[in-house]
Amino acid sequence: MLLTNKEILSEAMAKGYAVGHFNISNLESLLAITEAAVEEKSPVIIAITSSSIKYAGLEYLTAIVKTAEKSTSIPMSLHLDHGPDVETVSKCIDIGFTSVMIDGSHLNFEENISLTKHVVELAQPKGISVEAELGRLAGIEETTVEEKDAILTDPSAAKEFVERTGVDILAVAIGTSHGAYKFKAKPRLDFERLKTIRKMVKIPLVLHGASGVPSRLVEKAVKYGAAISEAKGIPDEDIKKAISLGIQKINIDTDLRLAFTSTVREILVTLPKEFDPRKILGPAKEAMKEIVKGKMQLFGSAFKAD
Repeated sequence: MLLTNKEILSEAMAKGYAVGHFNISNLESLLAITEAAVEEKSPVIIAITSSSIKYAGLEYLTAIVKTAEKSTSIPMSLHLDHGPDVETVSKCIDIGFTSVMIDGSHLNFEENISLTKHVVELAQPKGISVEAELGRLAGIEETTVEEKDAILTDPSAAKEFVERTGVDILAVAIGTSHGAYKFKAKPRLDFERLKTIRKMVKIPLVLHGASGVPSRLVEKAVKYGAAISEAKGIPDEDIKKAISLGIQKINIDTDLRLAFTSTVREILVTLPKEFDPRKILGPAKEAMKEIVKGKMQLFGSAFKAD
């Protein structure tokens, strides 16, 4: 049985660890994540974006996740990541997702509240948890105090947002950013802001844009032809600190893409006669699995599903 994110994260909140949210777009990524969860005995959040739905099909992706869930007793949820509109959210609710995110972070405060409240009214009566986002993800290493305050999550606004919408889970902006090019210089996250938000908001908190972009993966990809030498991510020590200050859910996508792509590139270059997709994608799946296992250990969720 698939759980909701609220159920999974309430346990994490009570025991002081975080749960990884890992995005999938094909069978290999799902197998990597679920196999890692079983081996690490970790709860896990399987996430799907609207772009992945467009690529692989909502019915196909939902079916393979439900098949994976039936084969294990690991606590698992099926989550819509960055739901762009009510139509997409409604389709995911109807097909069996257990958690949805509505992303109104690009709207003004009142519009974000109105949109989020509407989704809460659609989802919660059906036992589905709702995540929303307040603030914008953007690196802050070169911003002024005024610019930072305009970008990041305001603690008082977060408290009001949660109270007025009834949302279950809140994604906050403290200086992380999506993608592989998060920073031009050393990462600088606003941990004091996170401390204040945690004191004022009593529901689980989420850190988006939290991939580490490991240098070994970047170097491997570059060695075999990728042009991503400037990619930078969030250091492990910052992730640990964020968890200690009250983050319960951490979103990872870029690191999986890097592990997959760098391995595929390596095989195509070093084994030019290989044309069996299984012998190309299989090692790529294993590379993703090792990344997921490492994240579960880092987040403290390993062996929490005993």
